[in-house]
Amino acid sequence: MEVQVCILGSGPAGLTAALYAARGNLAPLVIAGAQPGGQLITTTMVENYPGFPDGIMGPELMEIWKKHAERFGTRYLTAAATSVDLTKRPFTIETDEGPVRCRALIIATGATPKLLGLPSEQQYMGRGVSTCATCDGYFFKDQEVAVVGGGDAAMEEALYLSKLCTKVTVIHRRDRLRASKIMGERAQKNPRIAFQWNGVVEEILGKEDHGLRGVRLKRTDTGERTELKVDGLFIAIGHTPNTGLFRGQLDMDEVGYLRVSEGTMTKVPGVFAAGDVVDHVYRQAVTAAGMGCMAAMDAERWLERQGE
Repeated sequence: MEVQVCILGSGPAGLTAALYAARGNLAPLVIAGAQPGGQLITTTMVENYPGFPDGIMGPELMEIWKKHAERFGTRYLTAAATSVDLTKRPFTIETDEGPVRCRALIIATGATPKLLGLPSEQQYMGRGVSTCATCDGYFFKDQEVAVVGGGDAAMEEALYLSKLCTKVTVIHRRDRLRASKIMGERAQKNPRIAFQWNGVVEEILGKEDHGLRGVRLKRTDTGERTELKVDGLFIAIGHTPNTGLFRGQLDMDEVGYLRVSEGTMTKVPGVFAAGDVVDHVYRQAVTAAGMGCMAAMDAERWLERQGE
């Protein structure tokens, strides 16, 4: 199969890129990926996306997005890419449904939150456990929560939550923070933020019909176990950008996020990137959607310059 524009990923960035590319008469093909719908598919209520004042469930929002893109001619392939060849055009994407060739490629493969690896973590994800304070913090207004992590991201989450919650406990496996000095000091001076040093979350506690009620902690120095009562748990130990397919072919930072310039262009002409695969700062559906729009417009203009 050969297409003008192929989009890898079907989250907010990918589907917005598809919508704009389709309206530009480019008949894009979306390769949905291993998790169609992106991170929002695992989110319960989304209350901060413009246009939905009463909120909307994450999977429902992504289904609406998909239908909107399809209305203008977007084609949708439920497959995962297994390898890419960006050395020559048309670019080739190998998938578990066969090869796809394209004249322009938009990468919107997103990023995956790092998790603790506990079965109970999945059980209570979206029901007390979250990986995004900006997304879900408001649900815990005037309640007590905990944040796992010791880096700048964890301090940002804790500081944000301290504006909403009565108490925020930072759980860190060491006796000092990895965060920058200024961020660490800001968190430690905040009267609503407490610290649980030398601790790891061993189990997330709750009831099936009531959701999360606390966590069991284990001290890394003594092995002592204690329970901490909290209404919410925010995991802030980092994200992994989904860029393994592009190693050795595209520029990345030291963590693996794709580097872009002149809007959304990667170092390979005709290859563009948008959303959480690029953005490690904001990581919001609305910012990913904005970048998806940019990538589609950049791709359309680039193809016009090539006479295509």
